[in-house]
Amino acid sequence: MARKKFTRSVEQLKLDPRYGSRLVSKFINCLMWDGKKSVAERLFYDALEIVGRRIKDSPPLEVFETAMNNVKPNIEVRSKRVGGSNYQVPIQVNRKRQQSLAIRWVLQSLRGKSGKPAHEYLAQEIYDAYRGEGAAMTIRENVHRMAEANKAFSHFAW
Repeated sequence: MARKKFTRSVEQLKLDPRYGSRLVSKFINCLMWDGKKSVAERLFYDALEIVGRRIKDSPPLEVFETAMNNVKPNIEVRSKRVGGSNYQVPIQVNRKRQQSLAIRWVLQSLRGKSGKPAHEYLAQEIYDAYRGEGAAMTIRENVHRMAEANKAFSHFAW
């Protein structure tokens, strides 16, 4: 019996029209709600324009990529059941999961705010992550702190 053809979503992901970046395209797709991609694109590009005005030294795309790299976690805790007890075991995070967690945390901090237009909050979150601050960086630091606290159980990671 023939198997179904396996396709990778990364290979199908088209580059974004303005910067030609897969990371930007992935971020816009995650930002999108109800299939309204043009709204998500406009929101993201407006946010990068604000970031570009705020940081004149480097291009906005580099600022965004640096911010996402700053938010990426290196290690996380996973629950592991050993001998009737559950342990929080620190485990290295692979590259794809690092990226998806970073995107998720930035969007989570964006969606938790209200009052001003969303592109202003997104620009502020990207700027804060670039400087190593903000809500997404706080989540990352909490994850790293939890992994550091539970490193005594790292021998359960097999």
